Amino acid sequence: MNRDEMKVLFAKEYGEDNREIKTFLSPGRVNLIGEHIDYNGGFVFPGALTVGIYAAIALRDDNKIRMRSKNVAGEVVINLDEELAYKKEDDWGNYPKGVIKALKDLGHNVPGMDLVLYSNIPDGAGLSSSAALEVLMAYIILYLENPEQIDRVEVAKICQKVENEFVGVNCGIMDQFAVSVGKKDSAILLDCASLYYEYAPLNLGDYSLVIMSTNKRRELADSKYNERRAECEKALEIINSNKEEKLPNLCAATLNDIESFITDETIKKRAIHVVTENERVKKSMEMLKANDIKAFGALMTASHLSLENDYEVTGLHLDTLVHEALKIEGCIGARMTGAGFGGCAIALVDNKKVDEFKEKVSIAYENVTGIKPSFYTSNIGEGTHILQ
Repeated sequence: MNRDEMKVLFAKEYGEDNREIKTFLSPGRVNLIGEHIDYNGGFVFPGALTVGIYAAIALRDDNKIRMRSKNVAGEVVINLDEELAYKKEDDWGNYPKGVIKALKDLGHNVPGMDLVLYSNIPDGAGLSSSAALEVLMAYIILYLENPEQIDRVEVAKICQKVENEFVGVNCGIMDQFAVSVGKKDSAILLDCASLYYEYAPLNLGDYSLVIMSTNKRRELADSKYNERRAECEKALEIINSNKEEKLPNLCAATLNDIESFITDETIKKRAIHVVTENERVKKSMEMLKANDIKAFGALMTASHLSLENDYEVTGLHLDTLVHEALKIEGCIGARMTGAGFGGCAIALVDNKKVDEFKEKVSIAYENVTGIKPSFYTSNIGEGTHILQ
């Protein structure tokens, strides 16, 4: 999808007139490594994708915002003179509506506009279309106000707050941060607690990032997430009750701390994942700076094995995808991404082998699970931006 195609879509929805049409893209995101350690004081390592949500907009001379999506039927109409509140019947429209309310409350100028959206983010694949939509709306409003003054970190914070308080989903900041701050051919090393971040070059060269969807709805993810958090809190409590100098979080522990103080095998395994995964993220940064993509692939695989055996959040579908992927010549690394228990895995695959890879993994996965997987190839792209 490009700027001209979006302008054609806009004209079909809202007619051709003399208004200037501006076009934008807000990407999906993927976490490359560093799973289930953000709430333990560790680093995440996401990147923005080249698939995303496109928007074409034209200003109106009244205080209405009309929004249509080419992916779902219907229209969301927002009257800027009225109190903006969450309404179930507005469905996806609540994400941009929450952002509009937040920016108005902060004193930003929100003009009336017509907006047409088109998404090529795979549905239900866990690539964070909600964050893409939130950041898109914030970016459009701030761009119209002053394109030189957009603070991308601030945008991520505002959008996370909208999802927490307006939409009512208790998410961390990684999704909105990756979508807003993403940079082409770069992964982002991010400390979710302090929001310290730096970019790592992700030059895939002869390899492609293949996203593999289990096409299985996430089950257990929420209940197991709470369970794992409690187990990690317990691990930290045990270590701190035995040490004079208290640790601020579990990622600050060492393997020696875990072996010395934790006797419960389950709690021990959870802590081992947290500490080793945080080290893998730091090592990934070094490997990418050294342009050693194969070493990075090996770290991805080690991450999955830890999530499977120590943290136990993968399940049959993700394990089958990853282990079948690793059997194929040309695949140099694979792992689940996201919360687990369904959703997606990712693999680094030799460009020349991608078609063969998809075919073989698809057959093997379907034989085991009875479900056909879906595959998407993407590069690491820019954060939300205007299409020039």
